[in-house]
Amino acid sequence: MADPSQDLWVPPGPGVSTGLSVPVADLQERFSRSSGPGGQSVNTSDSKVELSLDLTATVALNETQRARALRHFGDRLIDGRLVIVASDHRSQLRNRMAARDRLAHLLRAALAPPPPKRRATKPGPSAQRRRLEQKRRRGDLKNLRREPGDWS
Repeated sequence: MADPSQDLWVPPGPGVSTGLSVPVADLQERFSRSSGPGGQSVNTSDSKVELSLDLTATVALNETQRARALRHFGDRLIDGRLVIVASDHRSQLRNRMAARDRLAHLLRAALAPPPPKRRATKPGPSAQRRRLEQKRRRGDLKNLRREPGDWS
């Protein structure tokens, strides 16, 4: 679990070969009342966490990573900010940690390079032969279902 008082660490992966550290100053947390688990006490405590990161202004990303993240998140951004909401737990601290973990996971997925383009290929001769044989068998089966006078 990520400690809310320290920088956010994104583990190494595709697109982030050495990992990534997002300064705590780039993260903004907002707390509000949660409708999640916990019964009556949850109605009086601010346990819901909204964690946001301004992708256009953060110093953690280089230009390639920034463009990749902006393209990946697209319409999910609000004025260039990515907002993560966590209200799964009764504890504010656990919700803060859950939001940071989700943000790290999302950033790692967004910074991965796009998969290579699919190369179009034609079916091989044996695949074509199997397909045509299957079509012929299916047509023969349907012909057997016809009444004798329906043949044309």
